[in-house]
Amino acid sequence: MNAENRNKRVVFTMGGKGGVGKTGLMVALAEWFEAHEIPFTLLDLDTENKARGSLKHFFNGSVTKVNIHTPAGLDTFVDHLESGTSIILADMAGSGQVASDWFDAMYEDVSATGARFTAVGVITPDPASVESVLAWANRLQDRVQYVVVQNATNPQSSFSYWDSAEQAVRFRESLSPTVVRMEFRLAELENPARQHGVRLGQVATRQNAVDELKRALIVMRAESYRRRLFSEFDMAKEMFLP
Repeated sequence: MNAENRNKRVVFTMGGKGGVGKTGLMVALAEWFEAHEIPFTLLDLDTENKARGSLKHFFNGSVTKVNIHTPAGLDTFVDHLESGTSIILADMAGSGQVASDWFDAMYEDVSATGARFTAVGVITPDPASVESVLAWANRLQDRVQYVVVQNATNPQSSFSYWDSAEQAVRFRESLSPTVVRMEFRLAELENPARQHGVRLGQVATRQNAVDELKRALIVMRAESYRRRLFSEFDMAKEMFLP
């Protein structure tokens, strides 16, 4: 690998608990890069090989599927790091033991090039989501920088476990994660968007073929969600840029 890798950033999702919004977060982050005209490469490292709900569901041909169950999957990832854009977004939607083993195998050689890593953990009010992120952090330690996304799953979401659990407090004190907030979204927007693979920006601009996502209220909500989430990304941009 060459010195150009010293200006590269790998952003990947962590945590074994499914259904917390990891892929949705990565879709929104990809839209943020697009809005700022920052080139990036999207990799789908979903160990469960899902179709619907994966990055490929939202971005079609612009996502490369990488099977990290195989040594060739690791090689493919390194090839993208070597020849691709300065930023890689890697969604490990089914991340578990396989994914953490993959990171261990990859880390030493890739970090030696100077490439930096950001691990993104998505938590909900469910304590299990917090425990999952903390378990990953316990394994990754200081090899990465951390972004923790508080995904509100209802209008009155409380993150009291994240705020008060002893292990979470130690994590914040020792590894200084950047915290990003993702607000609760109306089911009338979230459910059909997820079903049809439609991104927030496509709802906000009515660039989709789903009639229920073209209603004025839904379009207005999408614009609002996108604006506020992008503001959160702006404040955390040092964690996402090379």
